[in-house]
Amino acid sequence: MRAAAILAALLAASAPAAGDDGPRPLTLRQDLLGWEGVGRVELGRDGYCTGVLVAPDLVLTAAHCLFDGGDPRPRESIVFRAGHAHSEAIAERRVAQAAVMSGYHPAETDGAVRIGRDVALIRLEEAIPSATARPFRIDPAPSGGTVSVVSYGAGRDAVLSRQSRCNMLGRQGDIAVFDCDVTFGSSGAPVFRIDGAGIRIVSLVSSGRSEDGSSLAFGPVLHGRVDALSAALRRGEGLWELRAPDARRLTTGTDRAAGGARFLRP
Repeated sequence: MRAAAILAALLAASAPAAGDDGPRPLTLRQDLLGWEGVGRVELGRDGYCTGVLVAPDLVLTAAHCLFDGGDPRPRESIVFRAGHAHSEAIAERRVAQAAVMSGYHPAETDGAVRIGRDVALIRLEEAIPSATARPFRIDPAPSGGTVSVVSYGAGRDAVLSRQSRCNMLGRQGDIAVFDCDVTFGSSGAPVFRIDGAGIRIVSLVSSGRSEDGSSLAFGPVLHGRVDALSAALRRGEGLWELRAPDARRLTTGTDRAAGGARFLRP
C-alpha cells in the first residue's frame, strides 16, 4: 500500500483535535531542562538531523540520516551533540557504530515501506551520564491522541524547538501519521506521548509534507524495534565494518555536500 493511499485512509477516518501554534524555541537554559537528551546528529558538511538518547550510549534517529545516496556516510563524519544550543552542547560524542532496521534500503521507492523501516540506533564512543542528559523510554504508539515533537529544523536550528501539542491522526501497519509541524532537519526527531505515565517516545519523524496549508508528519512505529537494534549492536553487528587503527581504510562512497540535511518526502 503506497504512502498516499495510507494517508487518504487515515485522514478519512480521523478528525484532528485543535493543536497549538507550532514549534516554540527553547531559548532559555531553564527551557531546555528535561530535554537535554534531544540533540543534533551532525552529518559532516551535509547538515544535520535530530536524534534522542534512549540509553546513556544509544541515540535513536532516522535511518536515512546515516546514508548519502545509497552508501553509508563515513562514521567519522557523524557527531551527536546533546542539547545543542547556539553552537554549544551539553555533551558531544562521536559515533562508535550504528544499526538500521532490517529491510531498510535508502533507495526504496515505496514510501510506505521506506517510512515504516526508517529506524536507526547509534552507539556512542562514550556514554553521556544520565545526570547530564536523561535518556527517554520507548512506548508503543497509541491509536490517537495528543503528542509533542522536540526538534531542530531549517530556520530554527540554533536551538531546540518544541511543539507541545499536536495530534496523532492514526496508524496503518508500521506507519503513524501526525499533524505536527516539521521541516528540513527534523528527520529523526522524537515524537513524545506525555501523560500521567510520564514522557515516552512513540515514534520519530521520518518524512513530512504540507496539504492545503496544514503540516503532516510520518513516522515508523517503534515498539520492539529499538530493543532489536540494541541487541544487534551487542552482537557486534552494524552499519560499518570496523578495522584496526593501523589498517588501511576502504570506502565505497564519498562525503558529498548536498546543501542541507536529509529529509525525505514520501
